[in-house]
Amino acid sequence: MKKPEIAIVGGGPAGLSAALSAVRQGAQVMLIDRDPVLGGQLVKQTHMFFGSKKQYAAIRGIDIPQKLLAALQEEGNGKFDPRVNTTVLGCYDDGVLLLEKEDRAELIQPWKIIIATGAAEKMLPFPGNDLPGVYGAGAVQTLMNVYGIKPGTRVLMIGAGNIGLIVSYQLLQAGVEVTAIIEGAPKIGGYLVHATKVRRAGIPILTSHTIKKAYGCDSVEGAVLCNLDEKWCAVPGTEQSLAVDVICLAVGLTPQTELLWQAGCEQQYLPELGGYVPLRSEKMQTSLSHLFVAGDAACIEEAGSAMVEGKIAGLFAAADLGYAENVEALNETFSRELEELRSGPAGAKIRQGLSRLKGGAQVC
Repeated sequence: MKKPEIAIVGGGPAGLSAALSAVRQGAQVMLIDRDPVLGGQLVKQTHMFFGSKKQYAAIRGIDIPQKLLAALQEEGNGKFDPRVNTTVLGCYDDGVLLLEKEDRAELIQPWKIIIATGAAEKMLPFPGNDLPGVYGAGAVQTLMNVYGIKPGTRVLMIGAGNIGLIVSYQLLQAGVEVTAIIEGAPKIGGYLVHATKVRRAGIPILTSHTIKKAYGCDSVEGAVLCNLDEKWCAVPGTEQSLAVDVICLAVGLTPQTELLWQAGCEQQYLPELGGYVPLRSEKMQTSLSHLFVAGDAACIEEAGSAMVEGKIAGLFAAADLGYAENVEALNETFSRELEELRSGPAGAKIRQGLSRLKGGAQVC
């Protein structure tokens, strides 16, 4: 059985950043991802990031993985072992991981594991939601930005968070008509810069609205919308029908923590963070001393926060193995970056959720 020093499950922004952080400390890292290329959600994000240069501001998401991989190859000194097209089927309490690639199984037992499995899209229950033409926003991005396929011709976007707003603009860039963006809350959840772009393009954003049903024979042919009152109840007589062939759901994400459940990590339900999330310390160490977590598997945030959490997890996983040079100074830098990303009104929900997390993990 192979025993890598650190195994990282998930090659998105958090996993790649964790790998680079650990490799820079001198640790040997195996990075495992089920997809054929590393990058996670970044491979479909054609928009430019904004914020701090430390989190790749003014660089398109699709270009960030190559920068991280180039640094890993340059600084890895043979200590970086990427495994693509490989699925982790099991994570056991004794630290063993069960891998599958091309119908072949393999067991490994790393000294430390970092779970960076990201998140899954939430579904919305309504009559007709099983019709062909109802997509998650991530699926629409994959079709357009990875495979160059238009999902349809007329789209209704449900959800005015950052994902809904960004994907709506990308649909316009692909020549797809977006008839409207609807949002159940009384105000949009995404950044004003994204909302301004789609409004300027003529897309209406209807707040306090929801979808009542989708209709069509063999696929989506339209949707019925209605207003919501202050108690989130449908207002009778406000129904309106839109002729669309795609209904795109951007109604939130939930952390993918199945492997953490399987390993026996303590978790807590915190809706501000996306659902059930693992208890963890400021080192991103869970209730099991060999298991760390980073990114959307820890709480739903932007890619910049995921990358910084990955840096912290990689740093301390390596430190636990004796690669502890300059750990305090690096952690102070990373922690300050994370605090900056969570400051202001945009980070209020995350700060509230983290304040309710049960005192961090009691590592055993």
